[in-house]
Amino acid sequence: MLNERIDTERCLFSPIFLFTLCVNPFPDTVRYPLSAGIALQPMRKLLIVVVFTLGCCIANAQYRTNAQYRTNAQYRTNAQHLVMTNEDSLNAGTSKNKTVISGYGSAFYQRDFNQHLSSATLERAVLFVGHQFNQKIAFFSELEVENAKVENGSTNSNGAEISMEQAYLKFNLNASQYIVAGLFVPRIGILNENHLPVNFNGVERPMVETFIIPATWRELGVGFYGKANRLPLNYSFALLNGLNSATLDHGDGIRGARAEGSLATANNLAVTASLQYNVGDFKLQVSGYMSGTVGLSPRGADSLGLNSGAFGTPLYLGEADVQYSKNGFSAKALGSYISYPGAADINTAYAKNIADGMYGAYAEVAYNWLYAKKTAAQFITFVRGELLDMNASTPAPPKAIYDGTEKQSHIIAGIGYLPLPNVVIKADVRLMHTGAQNPDLVINPSPSALPYKQQNQFLNIGIGYSF
Repeated sequence: MLNERIDTERCLFSPIFLFTLCVNPFPDTVRYPLSAGIALQPMRKLLIVVVFTLGCCIANAQYRTNAQYRTNAQYRTNAQHLVMTNEDSLNAGTSKNKTVISGYGSAFYQRDFNQHLSSATLERAVLFVGHQFNQKIAFFSELEVENAKVENGSTNSNGAEISMEQAYLKFNLNASQYIVAGLFVPRIGILNENHLPVNFNGVERPMVETFIIPATWRELGVGFYGKANRLPLNYSFALLNGLNSATLDHGDGIRGARAEGSLATANNLAVTASLQYNVGDFKLQVSGYMSGTVGLSPRGADSLGLNSGAFGTPLYLGEADVQYSKNGFSAKALGSYISYPGAADINTAYAKNIADGMYGAYAEVAYNWLYAKKTAAQFITFVRGELLDMNASTPAPPKAIYDGTEKQSHIIAGIGYLPLPNVVIKADVRLMHTGAQNPDLVINPSPSALPYKQQNQFLNIGIGYSF
């Protein structure tokens, strides 16, 4: 079915997609229109390679390259190095205070030209509180309010919520390695660890890192982070609570399955690992994620015909990205693929319409026109192209119904002005194209409903800050 629905538009992204599939160790075979079946390694082989690599990194002697000296655990472009918040200073061990307060936020206006509607919202306001107990142990927390107003203490129809974005303890083992425990953001993709509004282009976060990689993605668990001593290499490994398949929603990727620290199912678990390599002005990363998705008791899972256990009914995600920054010019590209072999069983058990394959990729170029003036201010223009399909592969009917609207392409072009490294004013235009609507999914339409349009345009204007 996947083979039949790929068109010329996707073929243009084939190098990124193939690269993503090559690092995706999940399905044994993936069909692709321009080649024969591509044999992929199973997850256990990837984990063996990652564990072996981490072991080699830990065993390295004390040696640092120039690139490694300017690279910490969270990668930053040259412009981003100027942004040093209180949170960063505590994390780097340079804070003069034991307890620090920091934060960030953003607000935006959006015009939907198809619907002839405009909206404005305080998208998020985040307060960070951290405390340094001693040189070895620190506490980090982020409390987030989305869309400004929460009524009756619960999420309302406009997506408003109050939530803990992070709350974890950090234990420094040595100058190169540390452990985190609690609610934290694992290293998957570019945006997840680097989500301050002053650190990414565009008013909206990239669509691929919203629906395929659901940033900001946080879970409860324990993570081990480090950097090699002989190579400009960072690595991480984390054990987390698993996803909950009962809360998956059609058209939302895997976002709905996250627990985000709230009553997570812990009968099932997840593991994630990443490798970052810095060479010259480039930074490359690969990361993988595997999660059991059924947290029920064995009796409850059997009654629904599902496999339970730590990694029962598993979901796999693979991701690769590259970033470049030099002399005011920057570029980045990312590709990701999700495989969910048990989607058919989940659809039967919970009356869902979930795909068993999803993918996304994007590429972006940007330039800071004030770079030559050697000023802290920045004026950035950028363009980004994105391609994603949350119905790339679906179980055979009647287990699932294909939804063409979930195959999307986006082109975003805009500007960002930073009078200071910690304040940004943004504006952009997003052009969206989707596949055709499936009439089988249109149930009881309103008599006044307009015909579905596969093209749409959005105008976005926003502000952001961090301190």
